[in-house]
Parts: sequence; C-alpha cells; structure tokens
Amino acid sequence: MDLVVATRNPGKLAEVRAILAVVPGLRVMDLAGAGIAYHPAEEAIEPHESFEENALSKARFFHGLTGLSTVADDSGLDVDALGGEPGVRSKRFAPDAEVRGGNVDEANNRHLLRALEGVPPSQRGARFVCVAALVEAGRNPEVFRGEAPGVILDGPRGRRGFGYDPLFLDRELGRTFAELNADEKNGRSHRGRAFRALAESLIKRS
Repeated sequence: MDLVVATRNPGKLAEVRAILAVVPGLRVMDLAGAGIAYHPAEEAIEPHESFEENALSKARFFHGLTGLSTVADDSGLDVDALGGEPGVRSKRFAPDAEVRGGNVDEANNRHLLRALEGVPPSQRGARFVCVAALVEAGRNPEVFRGEAPGVILDGPRGRRGFGYDPLFLDRELGRTFAELNADEKNGRSHRGRAFRALAESLIKRS
C-alpha cells in the first residue's frame, strides 16, 4: 500500500515514518515523492476551528491531487491558562511582524512565554493534541486522536524536536519533549498516540 503523508514539515515526516514502520508492506511517501509541488493554495486548507475538521480538509485536498491514500494531521498546543490557545492556530501563533525574517518556532515560543508571564507553574497545564485523518478512495474517512499532557516551562530546555517541544515538560519523565530522543518522544507524544492508532487500523486490514 502506498500512503501519502500530507506534510512539508521534515521533523513531523520523520516521526510519522518511524511510527508507521511497523505496518507490513506500507510505503510512506511525502508530498514531493508524490509529485506535489508547493502551491500557495495550501495555506488556506485549514480554516476550521477544530483539529478534526482541519485534518480532514487537508487529507481530502491532497487525496484529490494524488488519487492515493492520504493521511494528514492537524496538531497543536492547548494551554489551560490561555483558554485553550493557541490550539488550531499553534503554527501561526506569533504575529507576522515577529515572525518576519526569523525562525517561526522561536517566534511562537517567545510569544507563548510572553502570554504566560506571571502565571505560576501550578496554572501552566497544557496538552499537545494531534488528529490524523486518513482519506482513501472507496472508503469512509477515518480519524485518530492522540493527546499528551504536560506543563509549559518559563524557558526552553533541550535541543531536539521542533515547535513548542523545548517548553513542553512531560511531568512523569521530568524532561521536555526537546530533551527526549526520537523513540522516547514517539512513545509519549500526541502524534505517536494518534499515528499508532492509525498503524493498528492498517495492520488489522492487511
């Protein structure tokens, strides 16, 4: 089975490939491998207010371009003290003026720290959320959700991972996601949980 993973984030793609490696006979392709060059229209395919709707929208969009089985995910960070923000806008949390000419992840992390200034550790609870949507010809779409609880630190720790990983502390391990190796993170993360559920579904039908 060929499966297109609809992301242009190399860090995310590497994690998904590792998780789905347990599925016999599965060939995981990225968008470039499927012959899909970047187009600005991609920036408008996640306009919804839920991770589920955005993941399905993205999967349907790229399935329509390739005709191949396609999985897409929408993921983000829900922070209790911010009423669930940045949520579905996690990727674009920082204002454009702060991002322009710089690193998007670093800008988002700085913006998050400013938003939480003065908030005590006991009120910095958060969770990473990932919803993976699988769209295939002749089958109803399938949706898989994974969550990982944690707390937001007041400064970054670790050099691995991407996104908000340096600020996200796994309470049980006492380390941030950026301090975990790839296997540890995949075993604990929201993306690991969502895509393991997808892998189990694919294995059952093989």
